[in-house]
Amino acid sequence: MTTAISKRKPKDLTHVSLKTEALFHVILGGFCLACVIPFIFVIIISFTAEESIRTIGFSFTPTIWSLESYRYVFSWGDQLWRSYLNSFIITVGGTILSVLICVLYSYTLFRRDFKLRKFFIFFSFFTMMFGGGLAPTYMVSKNILGLNNNYWAMIVPMLVNPFLFIVMRTFFQTTIPDALIESASIDGAGEYRTLFQIIVPISKPGIATIALLTALAYWNEWFIPMLYVSNANLIPLQYLLMKMQNQIDFLAKNSAMIGADAVNILAQTPRENLRMALVVFIVLPIACAYPFFQRYIVSGLTIGSVKG
Repeated sequence: MTTAISKRKPKDLTHVSLKTEALFHVILGGFCLACVIPFIFVIIISFTAEESIRTIGFSFTPTIWSLESYRYVFSWGDQLWRSYLNSFIITVGGTILSVLICVLYSYTLFRRDFKLRKFFIFFSFFTMMFGGGLAPTYMVSKNILGLNNNYWAMIVPMLVNPFLFIVMRTFFQTTIPDALIESASIDGAGEYRTLFQIIVPISKPGIATIALLTALAYWNEWFIPMLYVSNANLIPLQYLLMKMQNQIDFLAKNSAMIGADAVNILAQTPRENLRMALVVFIVLPIACAYPFFQRYIVSGLTIGSVKG
């Protein structure tokens, strides 16, 4: 007598019940709100009058609305838009060059047949752990390289990032099979053709990630312009907005010593809402640029998923 052996059908993990799916939507929706609400709160405070802030503090429902902080920022006129343009030039140019250097350097670290691979791995790791310091960097950049009052002064000091080299090399190691490079070599492809026509197209997620991190670093940088730039026509946005805030803080701290004129000026100048308005000016362009990087990340994942 034969007995039928019932085989249990494996559970399909790609399909969940309607209740579980609804729970996931609620959790992800709550997480999205937790990320968006602080920025919305900053925008509301930037439109809040100083009187309302002094009376009830920061609130989602201020008693008095005001555009004074934005009027104060726009009162800088052409200097504001010139600084915006400078920041875009520095960010775009610096990101392109830095990503190119990162991809080239990381590719050499990824290739196991490169004879000096261990040396360059140690070199990048050592410079990541031990820096030269501010004084030597300033002397080399300004006196030897001549990085002073030009765009290169704000681009070159941040071109090389050893941490991103390690990140990109790890991405190559986990994504690019050795057989792919061997096949390209058998077909007669050189190193540059292999890198730019085969490796780069399937490495878009990693490249987009380091490009986003590099763009954020260039966009938010203000200390390097403070060191190397004194020409007002070259000042980036972050340095300009920091100068605005420092001027107001100086008046607030020294109003008693300066006299009644400073008190009158300070009374007409926004302070707390100005800080939030400056945050909006800095964050908004990056928030608009993020979907651009996200599109390339998704596109790269799709290409990587169909390679055989």
